[in-house]
Amino acid sequence: MSAVETESNPIEDCLERIAAVHGDPTDLVYERLFTKHPEMRELFLLDRDNSVKGNMLAQVIECFLDFTGEKHYATSLIATEKINHDQIGVPPETFETFFVTIIDTFRDILGDSWTERDETEWNRLLVGLNEAVAQQ
Repeated sequence: MSAVETESNPIEDCLERIAAVHGDPTDLVYERLFTKHPEMRELFLLDRDNSVKGNMLAQVIECFLDFTGEKHYATSLIATEKINHDQIGVPPETFETFFVTIIDTFRDILGDSWTERDETEWNRLLVGLNEAVAQQ
């Protein structure tokens, strides 16, 4: 690899494949979340146009990318959102529930094209994110 080339981010590569196969995964992520955790639906009762859900998923994906890259703001965002969510009665373990739901949805979207590398990198990211949530 030359000095000009950089190693690609496997999480970003996976997200690009998901976008190519499915486009915006918001509906699938929340469908899975509410199926497995119906009690969470009430947290989004005022989100009639799904903009909060879409924005929340977009922020989490940006956090994923930052966390696997430069880490400019991911840990600060997690700390802030942990406080914000605590204010509305959402316990910290809900972060892991949401992260796992996203990853499971992505795995389903890619189906047979989900690789061992994808599994390894997403599991590594999940461990790091859960540690960040626990430390905040």
